[in-house]
Amino acid sequence: ACRLKLAAGEVHLWQATLDDRLAEDLKHLLSADEISRADRFHFVKDRNHFTAARGLLRTLLSAYLGSNADDLRFSYAEKGKPFLEECHPPAINFNLAHSHDMAIYAFSHNRELGVDLEYMREDVTGNEIAERFFSRREIETLSAVPAELKKEAFFNCWTRKEAYIKARGEGLSIPLDEFDVSLAPGEPAALLLNHKAPAEVTRWTMRSVAVPSGYVAALVVEGDNWQLKSFALDQL
Repeated sequence: ACRLKLAAGEVHLWQATLDDRLAEDLKHLLSADEISRADRFHFVKDRNHFTAARGLLRTLLSAYLGSNADDLRFSYAEKGKPFLEECHPPAINFNLAHSHDMAIYAFSHNRELGVDLEYMREDVTGNEIAERFFSRREIETLSAVPAELKKEAFFNCWTRKEAYIKARGEGLSIPLDEFDVSLAPGEPAALLLNHKAPAEVTRWTMRSVAVPSGYVAALVVEGDNWQLKSFALDQL
């Protein structure tokens, strides 16, 4: 089996395309609980995407840990963030996201992280969602963005907010309007302000992730003394 090395100061980011063949190839790695979760999806395509995404997570973790992919046991934090039940030294932190037919995975040692990926659907204009969930500062920034860039700006904001709350491991228990992120296309990804906990801005580093056209992705990692290494699935 392929063994992957993850150095202490590194964050590894993997991208993969999900398809039916991959789901078929990897389904045997999933636990009964994961198969049950997959079966809850109404559409076969969604079922297969979930199956492939979880199978790949197991494949990657087993390559980092030198263990069997089907032996890994996941637990979920109170707000749903997955982690490994066994404490493999050194501890490995991970997060994943999948949207449409793509998935991304982030891995690190002993630092929290979160990643989000969204396919920019044509039917999402974003205005109503922004008014409901975004902070006042973000709504104002979004309204000032030229019309042709609004969709990208909206998804920049959404993925950055999602990646941050996933890194925190607190899910939607953190109201999305309690913190501000950058969103204007061309500006660096950044956590600008946490209204309740200003020190959060220095605790986390936020980056946008280069993904294929039609997608937007963001990564949030604890601390700033780390190096990002990016890979595609065909390198495994």
